[in-house]
This record gives sequence, structure tokens and C-alpha cells, in this order.
Amino acid sequence: MKFVAGTLAVLAALSVGAARPAAAQTTPAATKIAFVNSQKILRETPGYAQAETTFTKELAGFRTEVQQLQAKLDSAAADFQQQGTLLSPSAREAKRKQLETQQSELEQRTQDLQQRAATRERELLDPIQNRVSAVVEQMRATGGYAMIFDVGTPGTAVVAADKSLDLSDRVIAQLKAGK
Repeated sequence: MKFVAGTLAVLAALSVGAARPAAAQTTPAATKIAFVNSQKILRETPGYAQAETTFTKELAGFRTEVQQLQAKLDSAAADFQQQGTLLSPSAREAKRKQLETQQSELEQRTQDLQQRAATRERELLDPIQNRVSAVVEQMRATGGYAMIFDVGTPGTAVVAADKSLDLSDRVIAQLKAGK
């Protein structure tokens, strides 16, 4: 009985709302939305391939340096393992401290190179990403879009969308045109 009364109350409220004049009812304005695939746009943006190649080469140099330092440390540790029993206690302790220092230096250099790589990546990609963002924002403003989603980023909540809402190719065209 309570369910029927609740249902009747809801129906009554809906019928009262429907009886209002059209001018009194508020209808939400149509909200325009669209999406882009930032990964696709970046891959096709002028200058991106060169920036990526430059970064990849520089990163390979950083990796090589870390690998060489690691190889030196591994070699010194292997030598210590082989000769450790032959060394006097004081010499063994000195060698152990030397290995610890070498390990610390390796970790510090690795961290420094990671920071340099991150800085270099930002130096190379920020101008490109800023151009892309400017074109997307311009397109959003001129097209009257309330929102433009990025479906190229991992974790995007858009599960399915009308392909006609994809502005990626238009953004790429503007970027290639130099606008």
C-alpha cells in the first residue's frame, strides 16, 4: 500500500510539472562535447618525430653510462668475492667501504641522469604539447564545445563515442597548417 501511495505521489508531482506553461519550464541548453586522441595527434604533429628521435638517442646515452658504471661495480664486487678471504680484516673492510661508496655513486648518478632525462623530455615535448593544447582550446572555443575529452590517455572514462565527435584529424590538420 505504501508503494502505491508513493507511486501516486510521484505521478501527481510529474503531472503538476507537466501542467506548467512551457515558458516556466527550464530546458537545459544543448551541450556540445567532442573528443580527441592525444597520442594520435602527437604522433602526427610536425616536429614530434624528430623530438622523439632526439630524446631516444639521448636516453640511450644515459642508459649506456649507467650500464658501464654498473658493470664496473659488478666487476669490483666479483673481485672482492674472489679475493675477500685473502685480504686482511682491515683491507677487507676498506674494500667493502669502497664498494659501498661506488654503489652510492652509481645510485646518485642514475638519479641525476633520470632527472636530466625528465628535464630534457619536457624541453623537447612541452612546446609541442603546448601547441596541441592551444589548437584544441581554440577549436573548443570556436566550435562552442563545453568539453573535449582525451581518449588517448590511459584510464579515460569514455567507453564508447560517436566517431563524428572525434576532432583529432581536424587538430592534426591545423597543426600541420601551422595554425
